[in-house]
Amino acid sequence: MLDKTFNPKDVEGRIYAQWEASGAFRAGRRPDAEPFCIVIPPPNVTGRLHIGHALNNTLQDILARFERMRGKDVLWQPGMDHAGIATQLVVERQLAERQQSRIKMGREKFLEAVWKWKDESGGAIGQQLRRLGASADWTRDRFTMDEGLSRAVLKTFVELYREGLIYKDKRLVNWDPRLQTAVSDLEVENIEIKGHLWYLKYPVEGQMGQFVTVATTRPETMLGDTAVAVHPDDARYKDLIGKNLRLPLANRLIPIIADKHSDPEKGTGAVKITPGHDFNDFEVGKRHNLPLINILNPDATLNDNVPEAYRGLDRFKAREVVLADLEALEFVDRVEPVTHAVPHDEKTKTVVLEPYMTEQWYLDVRPLAEKAIAAVRTGKTRIVPENWENIYFRWLENIHPWCISRQLWWGHQIPVWYDDQKHIYVAESENEALIEARKKRGQEVFLTRDSDVLDTWFSSALWPFSTLGWPDKTPELKRYYPTSVLITGFDIIFFWVARMMMMGIHFTKDAPFREVFIHTRVLDEKGVKMSKTKGNVVDPITLIDEYGADALRFTLALAAGQGRDMRIGASRVEVNRNFGTKLWNSSRFCEMNECITREDFDPSAVALTVNKWIVGETARAASEVTASLEALRFNEAAGAAYRFVWDVYCDWYLEFIKPLLNGNDQAAKDETRATAAWVRDSILSLLHPFIPFITEELWARTAEHAAPRKTLLIESEWPRLPVPKGDDPAHDEMHWVIDLVLGIRSIRAEMNVPAAARIALVLKDAGEATKARLTRNRDVIMTLARLASAHCDETIPNGSAQFVLGEAVAALPLGDVIDFAKERQRLEKELKKTESEIAKFDAKLNNPDFVARAPEDVIDEQKEKREEAAALVVRLREAVARLAP
Repeated sequence: MLDKTFNPKDVEGRIYAQWEASGAFRAGRRPDAEPFCIVIPPPNVTGRLHIGHALNNTLQDILARFERMRGKDVLWQPGMDHAGIATQLVVERQLAERQQSRIKMGREKFLEAVWKWKDESGGAIGQQLRRLGASADWTRDRFTMDEGLSRAVLKTFVELYREGLIYKDKRLVNWDPRLQTAVSDLEVENIEIKGHLWYLKYPVEGQMGQFVTVATTRPETMLGDTAVAVHPDDARYKDLIGKNLRLPLANRLIPIIADKHSDPEKGTGAVKITPGHDFNDFEVGKRHNLPLINILNPDATLNDNVPEAYRGLDRFKAREVVLADLEALEFVDRVEPVTHAVPHDEKTKTVVLEPYMTEQWYLDVRPLAEKAIAAVRTGKTRIVPENWENIYFRWLENIHPWCISRQLWWGHQIPVWYDDQKHIYVAESENEALIEARKKRGQEVFLTRDSDVLDTWFSSALWPFSTLGWPDKTPELKRYYPTSVLITGFDIIFFWVARMMMMGIHFTKDAPFREVFIHTRVLDEKGVKMSKTKGNVVDPITLIDEYGADALRFTLALAAGQGRDMRIGASRVEVNRNFGTKLWNSSRFCEMNECITREDFDPSAVALTVNKWIVGETARAASEVTASLEALRFNEAAGAAYRFVWDVYCDWYLEFIKPLLNGNDQAAKDETRATAAWVRDSILSLLHPFIPFITEELWARTAEHAAPRKTLLIESEWPRLPVPKGDDPAHDEMHWVIDLVLGIRSIRAEMNVPAAARIALVLKDAGEATKARLTRNRDVIMTLARLASAHCDETIPNGSAQFVLGEAVAALPLGDVIDFAKERQRLEKELKKTESEIAKFDAKLNNPDFVARAPEDVIDEQKEKREEAAALVVRLREAVARLAP
């Protein structure tokens, strides 16, 4: 007997262990089946499950379970990323707590400490994904630093180097002075902060009392200025172009140059040029052959290229001292408050030393990008929704060389060695490098390995094929590559998706994915971006603890509309827990009425109209859910399943069959019991990809009084049901009944008819088919609509509320139940109020200023409320018309 309520905490761990023990998650058990492969976006080894992970992995799991039930050989490839910066930070913090440091330990000992941390504490997210219900093939779990993937990384680097695509160059990079490493442009987070804009006066050489004023938010960098630029057409400075300024404090002469980089409309129209510490200034410097002066050490203290008074000062302390000295010399014209975007390292939150001149390894990705663009343009890979294609193309078409080296210790160490004459040897192992060196030098050579490691995204770019065994030609690579679909967030299209496309095509000659589904952000219930400072972060594990994994998963699936931000919060998850409760209670109803699964049941052979109808509705629901999942429309698939279960099966079918189950017609009772059980089982199958725990539990428990299930639900067959075509009398009849009952209920609600009042129904102008329908379904109509009687007549009683149904008019005599005049007055008042609300919505939505300033989700919310109000107006007008004297 089913318990009165479903308690996820009592079930989820047990069922997950059962799935794993059964081998249901394992790929390769159906060698003759069509393969289906998804690679998980590998979470950081330092990570904890956040709501974005929960969304992404729920969608992946829905597809994995769906295709597994459709008979395919499913590989959902799991794994974790070594997360170079994040992991090194975690371990360094732990060392600091013990008064230890990476530098004192040395590289080898430090890496031992990182691996120990990884083995003991890393990877907690894998267990959290299990709590979510992720059915990944954990026997194939991979790590970007494991032996096989590391070999793939080395081979990739060496081959790209030998093709002339990897090279070393000295350029400006984003630099993290805390970790003292280069940081990718894509990993720079621009944070708005309140600061100051200082206007500094630079004296014109040989013209006493004449100055050119420039503005800066980083006055310490003026010590590295090598020019001041003005626009060539700016009349204020035409006579000064070509003359020199004396740089205060540094006492150097710098030229005034003409360059269109300067905007006459901004500030003073004159711009200080610091090629060593600004990307735009670097380009100006190249155009004018300006010297480049680096004024900073790797730790962001000032170096020996500045006057002695400032050497060794931290950049922020140097700012204070420089400003004090400039003010003392009266070279500060004015100071203005300003809010501006300051670049930070997204991992450490360190203010990035926005550019810094260093020697780094680069990958020329332009030849790779061309093929990645072509793969999408020709349809080899489809991006869903299509609007993300433009962003993908735009980035690849304007791509720059990729800085792939990082000055860290944790990561894939670059396979480059140097001899004492600075010759470079690139090889997959030190032994191979030594062979090359001996061949080149003709003697034994001592080699030193490059200390840098590769950008974490370098190894991640190989993920779809390295996890399948590449560079070896493994059976897995042959069977599962290219993969079927990638599901990922919009924020890593550049970091990861584009790079996987480039690397995959270059090394395997085929795009790594047939489809790429891009989802958007998860916001809080009010449509606000989640952040710790706002206190609105939704923790998926907390939600699972409170409401169960199924409720969270179904909430995420319903919210996952293509191209739309999603709103998630506890109240929404609670609503979907109630859906699980509805499913559980409907199964208890079936159990109490002895609705047992019959192996010999043939849905096409049912005789009763109500059962024919529900069989057809089940087929339609299965078809809609299937088509939506195939099109990656997760919200539409979940919505179709929800509507069928709640609105059709629970609210109508189970109510329709109560008289049959309680009646004396044994044949009708037997058919209805078998049909109800069959529909219930179909529902469990359709819902399993979305809410796997409760469906698997019901699959087992509902068979306790019948023949045991042949398989777990996770390995059962997906419903494949023929949708009725052409005339469908059962569908027409039962929807007539539903429309009639809904019409009566609507009038009762709109006109405040007391719930206990039993009223009469009169059908006027009913044809013979309608009369027959009423006769066949009178009892259930009277019960569901709370009627005292239901009959056909050629006259409508006075004081009747009316509505049209087909060729007939349905009339409800209400004169003895309500005061028509008073009720009409109430409805007219509500109508006027609702029309006023619509006018307010229209005023907002037609206001260009509101539309320009309001977030898209706020505008959508206003539109939805306006539509709801408009629908209410229609209903109120109809109700008023029904009460017309």
